[in-house]
Amino acid sequence: MTSLVSKRGAPMVRRPAATCVDVFINHRGVDTKRTVASLLYDRLARFRIRSFLDNKNMKPGDKLFEKIDGAIAKCKVGVAVFSPRYCESYFCLHELALFMESKKKVIPIFCDVKPSELRVVDNGTVPVHEIDRFNSALEEAKYTVGLAFNSQEGNWSDVVTNATDIVIESLIEIEGEKQIKKKKIQDNSNLLRNETSHCLVNVLLALADWVNKLKIEKLMNVAFLSAGWDQ
Repeated sequence: MTSLVSKRGAPMVRRPAATCVDVFINHRGVDTKRTVASLLYDRLARFRIRSFLDNKNMKPGDKLFEKIDGAIAKCKVGVAVFSPRYCESYFCLHELALFMESKKKVIPIFCDVKPSELRVVDNGTVPVHEIDRFNSALEEAKYTVGLAFNSQEGNWSDVVTNATDIVIESLIEIEGEKQIKKKKIQDNSNLLRNETSHCLVNVLLALADWVNKLKIEKLMNVAFLSAGWDQ
């Protein structure tokens, strides 16, 4: 963090710009923070992939919704780690809904829970419109191909490795699509520029032709007048 000095001599602090992340790890802390969520965060970091995990990226004083919503808006891929108590968390469901609403690429990991078991817990504290919003996000997640993991039988390393590979492939795919869109925009811009230039040339040629006709007409009029005057 750098310090500046104002015109009056008082020190000013320049706040660091908000960091964009590549991946947002959505999870229920009591179920998976010390296992798949943290392991995945650490493995992605080894590949220099910027990830958001609440206990890694948030500090005292941060505003929850502002920090979380901002990170999801800027991320490229969302990893949703579903677990037995996932649907009891308002924040888990809110984050998942933001993924779906913003059309993010979502990679589900069904950890000790089946997709069919995911449903919003209506304890009377969540507004009806939010329940509908969360159910819609869950339904979309249920029909998204993901990874299934049983912590009693599987190996944490395997699921984390597989998830990392899928994240990397997704990021490469997204970057490729981004470059294709960029090229299309550039091509369209060049085409428009060429068409505009062509139209401008045609206008200039037509204008030049018109000017030449005026000159010829004027010369002919002068010639006729001169001829009449001589007579």
